[in-house]
Order: sequence, then C-alpha cells, then structure tokens
Amino acid sequence: MVELKSGIEIHQQLDTGKLFCECPSILRQDEPDYIVERELHTIAGESGEVDVAVKFEADRKRRFVYQGYYDNCCLVELDEEPPHQINQDALKIALQISLLLNAEILPYTQIMRKTVIDGSNTSGFQRTVLIARNGYIDTDYGRVGIQSIALEEDAARIIKIEKGKVVYRLDRLGIPLVEIATSPDIKTAKQAKETALQIGEILRACKVKRGIGTIRQDVNMSVRLGKKQGRRIEIKGVQEPGLIEKTILLEMKRQQNLIKQGKSKAEVRKALKNGKTSFLRPLPGAARMYPETDLPLLHISRELI
Repeated sequence: MVELKSGIEIHQQLDTGKLFCECPSILRQDEPDYIVERELHTIAGESGEVDVAVKFEADRKRRFVYQGYYDNCCLVELDEEPPHQINQDALKIALQISLLLNAEILPYTQIMRKTVIDGSNTSGFQRTVLIARNGYIDTDYGRVGIQSIALEEDAARIIKIEKGKVVYRLDRLGIPLVEIATSPDIKTAKQAKETALQIGEILRACKVKRGIGTIRQDVNMSVRLGKKQGRRIEIKGVQEPGLIEKTILLEMKRQQNLIKQGKSKAEVRKALKNGKTSFLRPLPGAARMYPETDLPLLHISRELI
C-alpha cells in the first residue's frame, strides 16, 4: 500500500514598496545603471552548525554579478546599509491574509536571517519574520492545517548563468513576499490541487501583485510504501495548479522505485514542464536560521489587528 504525506508552500508578492526600505517594487528591462561583483561565504546558523544546503552552494565556488538602478535599488539591497523598519502596508496585508486563513497572530515576533549563499541575496541571507501559525482551510477531502504564515523579502532575479558566474538583477530583491506553509495533511494529489486553489482565492482577495512570477508554489512530500518510509522531498516551482497533481503522481512513482532500492534521500528538486523533476540541492534544515541583529522585536498590537 502506498501512502502520501504532503504539504504546500506558497510565496506571493505583495503590492507595496519594498519590505525593508522605501524603494518601489518595479521590475526593469532597460540597461542597469551600475554593476557590483561579490563572492559569498558560509556562516553557521543559531545552532552553531553550517547547513548542508549552504555547504553545497559554497563548494560550487561561484562569483556573483549584481545589476542595479539608482531609482529602485538602494544601499539596503547592496547590503551596504542596515535595513529600515518593516513596511507597515506589507505587514497589514500579511495580517489580513492570516485572519482569512484562521491563523493565530503572534503579538511579538523576531525577524530572522535565513542563510542563502546561492547569490540570490547580496547579504548571504534572506530576512523572514513569522507572523501567524495554527490556521486552517477546509477542503472536500478534509481539513488542511496552515502551519505558518511569514513575511519575507523576495530574492534577486537571475539574468544569466555562465561558467563559474551568475548575473542577478537587484530590482526584485526586497519585494515583500507572504509565505504560507501548510501542515503535511494532504493525502492525495487532488487534495493538493484544491488546497493551492483555495489559498490562491484568499490571496487574490487581498492587495497582491498579479501576473507571471508574482506567485510561486513548492510541494513538500514523502511516500510510505508498506512499512518503509521514504525521505522528504521539496519540489520547487510547481506553478500551474494542474501541474501540481501530475507532478505529485509522477514523483510518487519515482519515490516508490527508490524506496524499493533503498535509495530514498532528502533533497530539493525542480519541477519540469512535463511533470517530472530534476535534482537541485540537498534539503536544507534549521541550521541556517539566526536572529536579525539590526532590527528590534516586531510588536503586533491588538489595535493594529
């Protein structure tokens, strides 16, 4: 007997200015005003350990080129100035989404740094703050818990990849994202699709950006085959609701074969247009998180809610 355990992560851009500065959230197609080159290095998380996914990126020894503009990128995006106070408009939208998802909002919460050295952030980390938890939605196949709702900054976008070098553009870096992570309550591919559609309806009722690239969906899943439990897999970029169902069914078949061979392993994979997946990197853990030292505790008052 084959059993599926799955959850979905949805990242939605909010229609406001950037999260930790006053720059507008506008993507540009014209030639950049300046270019900065960087290399990024590993750093231990709060546990004192270097995360396996961070080590994987460090071993690639790549150089990063950042393209910027004077009118919608500032010293915050370049990691040459501390972050400003969190964007209040973005915070209010995140609170509205939390309430619509029946979640419990935290009165005090710590902004964290999530170590990321694939070049997508000039600082080597992404700022993220937990806003609410323990929510839920009801589907035709049963209730799905909402494990967490976080507010975080979007990454720089890749322009091109060359041998030993990646070129990023800073216009997307810092755009507010709300990250919604469900509990692993999804038991079928059809329920996964329905969950994504329901959350999408709630997001569209709020002030969010629309269009290609403004929402990104990831699927977390594991397969149990009889008494043998497979490892957790994270599938990045399952964009189309119809593709969620196909991707999960194909990955379930792949996992069954790996479990039979004793080769199941935890990893991050990329969703392909045909529903199949390809390897990206080892699955990261909690070792890449540590507190943001440039910002105070975030207080969310009852009056604000």
